[in-house]
Amino acid sequence: MPSFDIVSEVNQVEVRNALEQCNKEITNRFDFKGSDARVELGEKDLTLYADDDFKLDQVWDVLIGRLAKRGVDVRCLERGSADKIGGDKVKQQVAVKTGIEAELAKQIVRLMKDNKQLKVQASIQGDAVRISGAKKDSLQEAIALVRKTVTELPLQFKNFRD
Repeated sequence: MPSFDIVSEVNQVEVRNALEQCNKEITNRFDFKGSDARVELGEKDLTLYADDDFKLDQVWDVLIGRLAKRGVDVRCLERGSADKIGGDKVKQQVAVKTGIEAELAKQIVRLMKDNKQLKVQASIQGDAVRISGAKKDSLQEAIALVRKTVTELPLQFKNFRD
């Protein structure tokens, strides 16, 4: 029975490369001379440091530009609130979302069940959703339907099996 998995993954190598390019640009830019602006990579998050809120927004813009050039979808980033860490310095946590959350997975399964024209079954497999059906054409229609309806998170379609 043909099937495929719907996942949400981020290429960590490209994130790291974009982060290094971002830090290099920040150190070379004139408006950041003498400031402690940088971006650090954590386990599943990024931390932005700057001297004030304006420079924090500038660091964010540089980071977004570098991630977009490296092909990383910026919809997988979720900004936290800016926290003061002493004096005028601020930091901000940016979560890198990987995997499909349970609520979104349930929404995708409900979408497949509500669409009676598609003869497919959907099941939640951890942080992925597996779609299986009798025909490849129905699976391709399911992919088109998911791409059209789910826009808040970048999704990839992997493990297409015949």
